[in-house]
Amino acid sequence: MTDRPTATVVFDAPFDDRTAWAVGRTSAYPGDGRNPGDNKLDVIGPRHGPTADGVFTARRARGGDWYTDLVSTEFAPGGFELLPDDELTATCTVHDVQGAWPALWTWGRDTRGRPQPGHGEVDAFEYHPTNPGLLELTNHVRPAAHYAEGAVTAGRPFALRVVFGTESVEWYADGRLLYADHQGVGPHWRAWPVVCISVAAGRYGHLPPRAGTGELHWRCAGLTVRRATATGSAATSATTGTTRSAAPAATPGATVKDLPA
Repeated sequence: MTDRPTATVVFDAPFDDRTAWAVGRTSAYPGDGRNPGDNKLDVIGPRHGPTADGVFTARRARGGDWYTDLVSTEFAPGGFELLPDDELTATCTVHDVQGAWPALWTWGRDTRGRPQPGHGEVDAFEYHPTNPGLLELTNHVRPAAHYAEGAVTAGRPFALRVVFGTESVEWYADGRLLYADHQGVGPHWRAWPVVCISVAAGRYGHLPPRAGTGELHWRCAGLTVRRATATGSAATSATTGTTRSAAPAATPGATVKDLPA
């Protein structure tokens, strides 16, 4: 287990803090807010965000689409970014309901007009009820992946902890190490956290929702990021009570227009 005796909280904003979280916007999705190429029925937009206490909901729409809650720090005024060796923790509750696709992941800014390796994406977890006890754990930056069987119980909260190590990413549930990839994110990684619920479209064995299902949901509570003191300076926001990196946020390399409601 990674020892972090000097780690300091640098981000812990509630999901209704609009200086910290932008609703329905991420450059990981096409500009229209839909992502069918990734086996998703999602429609994201500024009207579709979680509750303050972290309940993420997908609501059936017309024509087979689903309005899905998503937040990211990418387009928020605070522009918080994760850095190498940061630790993310949260208490999560997923449900065994067909079609639900809870996920907590990262997406990185472009550098000099080029995307980061793997677009800076590390999946803190993805969950599909087709395998109700399993978490999918993936590092797309320095490719590595693991299917953690028996990691969770649907309907029961679990304590998620992910250390985005320079040399190894480590995933924990309820204090138990699920996977260490021995690849890491490298020394130059920086990425925005993204939390969402998606809806599976039916490929890759992930079944879509049943005909009578109108809503899907999961909960992510107490999301907190800690950073070792040696990583860099930190500044505290008096308006939100949130601590965040003092480094200025640059304009993302990808341009995303406002998404549909």
